[in-house]
Amino acid sequence: MIANLITKILVGIVSTGLAVYFIDGITTDGDIKTIVFVGIVIGLLLFFLKPVLQLITLPIRIITLNLFTIVIMMALIWITDVFFPETRFEINGIMNLLYFSLIVVGVEIITSFVKK
Repeated sequence: MIANLITKILVGIVSTGLAVYFIDGITTDGDIKTIVFVGIVIGLLLFFLKPVLQLITLPIRIITLNLFTIVIMMALIWITDVFFPETRFEINGIMNLLYFSLIVVGVEIITSFVKK
Protein backbone atom coordinates (compact mmCIF):
# COMPACT_ATOMS: atom_id res chain seq x y z
CA MET A 1 0.00 0.00 0.00
CA ILE A 2 2.80 2.42 0.81
CA ALA A 3 4.52 1.44 -2.45
CA ASN A 4 1.33 2.32 -4.32
CA LEU A 5 1.24 5.74 -2.61
CA ILE A 6 4.85 6.42 -3.53
CA THR A 7 4.13 5.32 -7.10
CA LYS A 8 1.16 7.70 -7.36
CA ILE A 9 3.22 10.58 -5.98
CA LEU A 10 5.98 9.85 -8.50
CA VAL A 11 3.38 9.70 -11.28
CA GLY A 12 2.13 13.11 -10.18
CA ILE A 13 5.60 14.64 -10.08
CA VAL A 14 6.71 13.20 -13.44
CA SER A 15 3.47 14.08 -15.21
CA THR A 16 3.52 17.62 -13.79
CA GLY A 17 7.08 18.10 -15.02
CA LEU A 18 6.19 16.77 -18.46
CA ALA A 19 3.07 18.91 -18.68
CA VAL A 20 4.89 22.09 -17.66
CA TYR A 21 7.63 21.36 -20.20
CA PHE A 22 5.43 20.39 -23.16
CA ILE A 23 2.19 22.36 -22.74
CA ASP A 24 2.38 26.11 -23.25
CA GLY A 25 -0.84 26.88 -21.32
CA ILE A 26 0.53 25.54 -18.03
CA THR A 27 2.64 28.07 -16.19
CA THR A 28 4.64 27.88 -12.99
CA ASP A 29 6.91 30.27 -11.16
CA GLY A 30 9.90 28.38 -12.58
CA ASP A 31 10.88 26.75 -9.30
CA ILE A 32 11.37 22.99 -9.20
CA LYS A 33 9.88 22.95 -5.68
CA THR A 34 6.56 24.12 -7.13
CA ILE A 35 6.52 21.29 -9.66
CA VAL A 36 7.35 18.75 -6.95
CA PHE A 37 4.72 20.13 -4.57
CA VAL A 38 2.04 20.18 -7.29
CA GLY A 39 3.02 16.62 -8.21
CA ILE A 40 2.71 15.51 -4.60
CA VAL A 41 -0.77 17.02 -4.35
CA ILE A 42 -1.81 15.34 -7.62
CA GLY A 43 -0.36 12.04 -6.40
CA LEU A 44 -2.24 12.25 -3.11
CA LEU A 45 -5.49 13.02 -4.95
CA LEU A 46 -4.83 10.06 -7.26
CA PHE A 47 -4.29 7.79 -4.29
CA PHE A 48 -7.12 8.90 -2.02
CA LEU A 49 -9.84 10.54 -4.13
CA LYS A 50 -9.66 8.80 -7.52
CA PRO A 51 -10.77 5.33 -6.28
CA VAL A 52 -13.76 6.86 -4.52
CA LEU A 53 -14.77 8.84 -7.61
CA GLN A 54 -14.32 5.79 -9.83
CA LEU A 55 -16.58 3.76 -7.56
CA ILE A 56 -19.25 6.45 -7.53
CA THR A 57 -19.16 6.88 -11.31
CA LEU A 58 -19.00 3.17 -12.17
CA PRO A 59 -22.25 3.11 -14.21
CA ILE A 60 -21.16 6.13 -16.27
CA ARG A 61 -17.73 4.62 -16.85
CA ILE A 62 -19.31 1.36 -18.05
CA ILE A 63 -21.57 3.22 -20.48
CA THR A 64 -18.72 5.35 -21.85
CA LEU A 65 -16.29 2.41 -22.04
CA ASN A 66 -14.10 3.94 -19.30
CA LEU A 67 -13.61 7.25 -21.13
CA PHE A 68 -15.20 9.05 -18.18
CA THR A 69 -11.94 8.38 -16.34
CA ILE A 70 -10.45 11.27 -18.32
CA VAL A 71 -13.16 13.55 -16.91
CA ILE A 72 -12.36 12.33 -13.39
CA MET A 73 -8.67 13.03 -14.00
CA MET A 74 -9.48 16.49 -15.33
CA ALA A 75 -11.49 17.21 -12.17
CA LEU A 76 -8.62 16.11 -9.93
CA ILE A 77 -6.13 18.29 -11.80
CA TRP A 78 -8.54 21.22 -11.72
CA ILE A 79 -8.86 20.80 -7.93
CA THR A 80 -5.08 20.97 -7.74
CA ASP A 81 -5.10 24.11 -9.89
CA VAL A 82 -7.60 25.72 -7.51
CA PHE A 83 -5.38 24.97 -4.48
CA PHE A 84 -2.41 26.94 -5.82
CA PRO A 85 -2.30 30.71 -6.40
CA GLU A 86 -2.03 31.91 -9.99
CA THR A 87 1.50 33.17 -9.43
CA ARG A 88 2.82 29.69 -8.62
CA PHE A 89 0.83 27.27 -10.81
CA GLU A 90 -1.88 27.91 -13.38
CA ILE A 91 -3.60 25.99 -16.15
CA ASN A 92 -5.07 28.21 -18.86
CA GLY A 93 -7.95 26.67 -20.77
CA ILE A 94 -9.88 23.43 -20.85
CA MET A 95 -7.79 21.93 -23.65
CA ASN A 96 -4.61 22.32 -21.61
CA LEU A 97 -6.40 20.63 -18.73
CA LEU A 98 -7.34 17.78 -21.09
CA TYR A 99 -3.75 17.45 -22.34
CA PHE A 100 -2.45 17.42 -18.76
CA SER A 101 -4.92 14.69 -17.80
CA LEU A 102 -3.89 12.63 -20.84
CA ILE A 103 -0.26 12.93 -19.76
CA VAL A 104 -1.17 11.75 -16.25
CA VAL A 105 -3.13 8.78 -17.64
CA GLY A 106 -0.24 7.91 -19.96
CA VAL A 107 2.32 8.04 -17.17
CA GLU A 108 0.03 5.90 -14.99
CA ILE A 109 -0.23 3.30 -17.76
CA ILE A 110 3.54 3.24 -18.25
CA THR A 111 4.20 2.84 -14.53
CA SER A 112 1.65 0.04 -14.29
CA PHE A 113 3.57 -1.86 -16.97
CA VAL A 114 6.94 -1.14 -15.35
CA LYS A 115 5.65 -2.05 -11.88
CA LYS A 116 4.67 -5.56 -12.97
